[in-house]
Amino acid sequence: MKSELKYIELKSGYGDCGPAWIGMVTFSKSGKTVYFNGKALKSLNGMGISGNYYDIETREEYWVSGVKKDGSDRHWAGGGSIFIDKEVVDLYLSKVGFDSLDKNKYELIDILPTDKDKFTRLENERN
Repeated sequence: MKSELKYIELKSGYGDCGPAWIGMVTFSKSGKTVYFNGKALKSLNGMGISGNYYDIETREEYWVSGVKKDGSDRHWAGGGSIFIDKEVVDLYLSKVGFDSLDKNKYELIDILPTDKDKFTRLENERN
């Protein structure tokens, strides 16, 4: 499965200041579902209110995008620290050209694995 470094932000109930993460995601075969941190996020195909994906369990909207080369991943009106997976710090730093992480902007965490089979079963039960 294809994996990519992404910026993920919870939009539902938070506007531009929701919890945000930087980490590796994997995609479903169709590319319409992103698996990240124990969640399955399905594409809204441009139909979201403030996000471009939704959590198939909670229906909350998320914004998922590539990391920006200048490190300005949050919306200009947003704020708050960004959780970054400890395993991707070096990759992120190389993509944005930073020497180190700003401890006021980023918080190191461990990203949870995602049980893709769980979400396949969940979606098949709904259909």
